[in-house]
Amino acid sequence: MAFTLRQLRYFLAVAESGTVSGAAQALAISQSAVTEAIRELEADLGVQLFERHPRGLDITQKGHQFLRHATGILGSVSDARLSLSKDPDRLSGKLHVGVTSLVAGYVLSDILSRFRRANPGVEVTALEDSGEYLEHLLIGGELDAAVMVTTNMRDRMALQTEIIDTSPYQLWLPNGHELSTRTSVSIEDLVDEPIIMLRVDEIEEATRRLLSAFGARPRVAFRTRSVEAVRSLVATGAGIAILPELVYRRWSLEGDRIVSRDVSGSLPVVQVGVVWRKGAPLSPATREFIRSAQTYKNVR
Repeated sequence: MAFTLRQLRYFLAVAESGTVSGAAQALAISQSAVTEAIRELEADLGVQLFERHPRGLDITQKGHQFLRHATGILGSVSDARLSLSKDPDRLSGKLHVGVTSLVAGYVLSDILSRFRRANPGVEVTALEDSGEYLEHLLIGGELDAAVMVTTNMRDRMALQTEIIDTSPYQLWLPNGHELSTRTSVSIEDLVDEPIIMLRVDEIEEATRRLLSAFGARPRVAFRTRSVEAVRSLVATGAGIAILPELVYRRWSLEGDRIVSRDVSGSLPVVQVGVVWRKGAPLSPATREFIRSAQTYKNVR
């Protein structure tokens, strides 16, 4: 029996929530329906997609591989439906988009791929830079829209924002770390731990503020602008990291496991949004790009 789109949607919901109950709540269906769909999907594929434990479910390495394919399949189905609802060649011209570093490979790539498939006649250029500089370009009319971290935006009066993702901070640990046995960890538990610091989109500043608020002085072992470097360093035991859930993946490029845990206390969140100049006339291509970003929000 071939797997169904319904099973893929349920699989994505479980992968995102980490629990059957969370997926069922997000999908507004019964937990038994989710459980049965995952069981049938695993039987059809002949692999175990999740490891079951008392706290919920952890996606396996095979499950992580299948997740990329499932996301692509559902994205293609959405694109196919969109292409039937309009003339795919009706839009032309140019679209200038900005993006901040943290979301370039996690949010914009998905939005742009959908937009380009649906609107092949539009020439798209993208610029990656700091949020502050992208705001300057948006206000000056040099960018049509931007997908960026909006948590620390400076000029909200001149810009229109629609939030498309909200990502809480979480703790990253190497597999087997003593703190990985706990469901929740406090900031005080991290005082003596070496920290791998990510230096993009004010994440380093936010992490320092977070730790200092609890009276802890971070012992920074390594600073990098590469998320993949953070994954590799954490996975091999060089240190821990506190980063938004948005960029968490369970495996490093070398195939080593990374464990995530909640940190107790009032932690900040990272908001990602599509941004454009308030009151400015929007081209048809810009409007369509904003709709593509809204579709990303709905899929998430």
